[in-house]
Amino acid sequence: MAAELRALGCKNRIGFFLHIPLPPPLILAAVPQHEWLIRSLFAYDLVGFQSEADVEHFSGYVGHEVGAEALDKHQFRAFGRKVQAQCFPIGIDVDEFAALTHAKEGRDMFERMKNEYSRRRLLLGVERLDYSKGLPQRLRSFRELLKNYPENIRSATLIQIASPSREALDTYAGLRQELESLCGAINGDYGELDWMPVRYIHRNVARKRLPGLYRVADVALVTPLRDGMNLVAKEFIAAQDPADPGVLVLSRFAGAAEQLKEAIMVNPYDVHGTAESIQLALQMPLIERQRRHQQLLARVRSQDVHWWRKTFLDTLSACEPD
Repeated sequence: MAAELRALGCKNRIGFFLHIPLPPPLILAAVPQHEWLIRSLFAYDLVGFQSEADVEHFSGYVGHEVGAEALDKHQFRAFGRKVQAQCFPIGIDVDEFAALTHAKEGRDMFERMKNEYSRRRLLLGVERLDYSKGLPQRLRSFRELLKNYPENIRSATLIQIASPSREALDTYAGLRQELESLCGAINGDYGELDWMPVRYIHRNVARKRLPGLYRVADVALVTPLRDGMNLVAKEFIAAQDPADPGVLVLSRFAGAAEQLKEAIMVNPYDVHGTAESIQLALQMPLIERQRRHQQLLARVRSQDVHWWRKTFLDTLSACEPD
């Protein structure tokens, strides 16, 4: 779009923000017409990314593939234009989400789930059904947890919400079948008449009810294979009771991992290692959970969606027209 606007004579400052990850240089170079894609980005004055890793991938690509001149850490010149590339991790509206946590729908969900699972430890996963979210790997890790730590049998319950997504495509239909098969196998192998280890929900859950669900969970599993940011991780933190917070288990391949360093980091491809980390989260002492949550919440609050908007627009306004 910026290239078309420039062709029409537009000289305004134009910014672009990429929500998804930028691939490493060699992977990006494998994309057909990759140079045309990057040339198009140079029509902008500012290109924003979710993480420093994405900025490094951009810098590495333009340096090696198109011979861009690095004017400083964030500014590059190529194709007759200058562009500034910088990290602006997107956030959430913390106050709004906290208000939803204490609103009627959030409170009702919290109380209902707390009563229903009063004798269980709740693990929670919330995302759309997508191959990038690492759902089969997560379920295999949970099965490994039950196998290696049998004290969690009849104690730990995983609630996995996977909202429908692109189900007309064969890839997504296959993923749904794989998940349903895994859930059935785990429940069949470990379930009891009065306890099912996995509660799998394949439908949308109203946003106003989610904060109550986050708040009642002992552990949140946010373990995508790759993600630009992942705001579920930040919503979980914002919804917690500071006096008795849950623990965030977070994929190192989510953009949020650069900010949320006090979470328990996992490699979702490592099923055994993820199971070990889930056990660590379930056994974490209260004082340690409080310390981690306090630091995580402070960072989520300081870099919220309003900070993101203001920082990006202020940086764009400061860009010198090329």
